[in-house]
Amino acid sequence: MKTMRTPVLAMLLLAATGTSYGKTFQFAGEARTPGGEVLYTEHHEVGGECTQGRFRPLDHRVEYREPGQNEAFADKVLRYQRSPLQPEVNFNQPRFDESLRISYPGDDLIEVDWQMPSGETRAFNVPLEGRAVVDAGFDNLVRRNWSALQEGRSVKFRFLGPTRGELYGFILEPSDHPDLKAHLEVAIRPTGMLLRFLVDPIQLGYNSQGALTHYLGLTNIRKNTDTNYQAHIRYNIASYPECELTP
Repeated sequence: MKTMRTPVLAMLLLAATGTSYGKTFQFAGEARTPGGEVLYTEHHEVGGECTQGRFRPLDHRVEYREPGQNEAFADKVLRYQRSPLQPEVNFNQPRFDESLRISYPGDDLIEVDWQMPSGETRAFNVPLEGRAVVDAGFDNLVRRNWSALQEGRSVKFRFLGPTRGELYGFILEPSDHPDLKAHLEVAIRPTGMLLRFLVDPIQLGYNSQGALTHYLGLTNIRKNTDTNYQAHIRYNIASYPECELTP
């Protein structure tokens, strides 16, 4: 009887809290150079739950593949149990012997372990402060501020530079880029004067359902040991979760 009652009890508890399992969110992207050459493809699978009618991501897996290939040359796993804005990250790029791990040993600390292409390793402990966003947490930041961005307002936050071991000031703001045709277009740019000269804004496009359809800017995939690819990634949605992505 216990094995029969436990699932029923779990379902009742989930219903009582307004939480249920959500269908997997799946999408794929094709990264191209400004000249149109396909560099690689991305394949995303996000598992989560529906809470009060809204999708909350829990686990996000990404495979990076050469065009037309099924084998991944790099992969990333994100876990959002702590926060949709601050995932744990496990990124591997074997062709350059590179790996990156981001974890949270305490409530107010980010731990970064980076194995560099040179063979060296670096470790950082970064104090959590302000509205901190890590890695793909920016995607959930956009959805959390969907109405404000649609109304033309901007959002300030601090973004982790994992290979620098520091949180930097950034702003998320409405944009209108000629290469993006999207329901909502936003840009992410640094607020500090020095970074503004060194780092180009990242341009993002979203459809009316809150799914990312365009990414234009610096990627996390290496061109060589010194530089990463700049690319325009266009995403196609394979399946949506059973609840809304935006409020």
